[in-house]
Amino acid sequence: MPPETLPRPAPIGNAEYRERRTALMAELPPDSAVLLPGASLVTRSRDSEFPFRQASDFHYLTGFPEPDALLVLLPGRSEGESVLFCQDRNPALETWTGIRLGAEGAVREHGVDDAYENSERESCLDALLDGRTTLYLLLDDPDSLTLAQAVRGRLAARARRGARPPLAFADLAPRLHARRLIKSAAELALLRHAGAVSARAHQRAMAAARPGLAEFQLQAELEHEFRWQGGSGPAYASIVGGGANACVLHYVENRAALHDGDLVLIDAGAEFDLYAGDITRTFPVNGRFSEAQRALYEVVLEAQQRALDAVRPGTTLAAIHDGVVRDLTAGLIRLGLLEGEVVARLDDESVKRFYPHSTSHWLGLDVHDVGDYRRDGEPRPLAPGMVLTVEPGLYIPADDDIPAPFRGIGIRIEDDVAVTAEGREVLTADVPKQVDEIEALMANR
Repeated sequence: MPPETLPRPAPIGNAEYRERRTALMAELPPDSAVLLPGASLVTRSRDSEFPFRQASDFHYLTGFPEPDALLVLLPGRSEGESVLFCQDRNPALETWTGIRLGAEGAVREHGVDDAYENSERESCLDALLDGRTTLYLLLDDPDSLTLAQAVRGRLAARARRGARPPLAFADLAPRLHARRLIKSAAELALLRHAGAVSARAHQRAMAAARPGLAEFQLQAELEHEFRWQGGSGPAYASIVGGGANACVLHYVENRAALHDGDLVLIDAGAEFDLYAGDITRTFPVNGRFSEAQRALYEVVLEAQQRALDAVRPGTTLAAIHDGVVRDLTAGLIRLGLLEGEVVARLDDESVKRFYPHSTSHWLGLDVHDVGDYRRDGEPRPLAPGMVLTVEPGLYIPADDDIPAPFRGIGIRIEDDVAVTAEGREVLTADVPKQVDEIEALMANR
């Protein structure tokens, strides 16, 4: 039987995109403008392209799905403050690549105030930006900077005829990314669904695993579920690492065989309406943890659970990470992988040999989502609407000074968490992670 299809949340509506644009413009001087290009198609090889994915910042403000678009925001413009440039209608090309919305469709379907096709971009853009003192754009994006410099150059060349080129460029990222950091109710619904789809995929991979399969075959189970549930596919390159491959943090080859007696680490998440799921689970290929695997796994699991319990408004990612480091250090001492007192090992940061990464990152339209981690040099307090991962791990090298039963074991456990007014909501809790739960699921394959 085919897998059950989960009910899908409603897409974000035009009213919310309009509210986002309006709120952003309210922060800007009245004589400024925003210049924000969308993404373009990227060639894969010769006449084929990679599947198109809209740029996250552009999507956040428009929801517009086509390549080669440009958003211009013009605070105070009486004819309409949001202007979109898009691909020209072209019946001949549309026979090959699908119907384009065109300017009329952009206004009708996506609620912008005004729209032009790209054939009119240069002349219309110059007229729209004439007299705007400051252009806000993503200064780390070469395409945005090139576009802004071209407009300023053309207007400067006509200054004697009365044109007024922009005087300065300013970075849009701090304002825009601060807004993206706090998720709306509609965004949380999409992230919750991406988490639920990702969770089903991980359960499916656990149920399918057995010695003799290849890592890519578990990857196929995961990504079939992502697509079956209406996602665009993986939110990032799926990691399926058996045995010592789990100790490579961003292992993506996924070509090796899965062996009896090894663990397999899967770090994979679905993308749904451009919002990302991000889950890691580690489990035994044969369905049963060895004594050493179980002991190390329980150290990571306890640290992760304590970290999840610590997520609440007012705390910081730095404080959560410090707690994880303490717990992992104490656990490694108990298992004989570190020696001495916990305080001494915290002081010399011995745990970094086994745990080299941070515990959390923001999650949203990007799997490593935007937003500052510090404010005025201090860790940023968590607030309702933020979404983060909690992902402690231990990666034991196959070195001579490591007790043999622990060599080459890599374990990570990761969940997606939304900060609420009361504390937190774990968006990916449907995937088993207790040892007994994992073994029971795999016993019933």
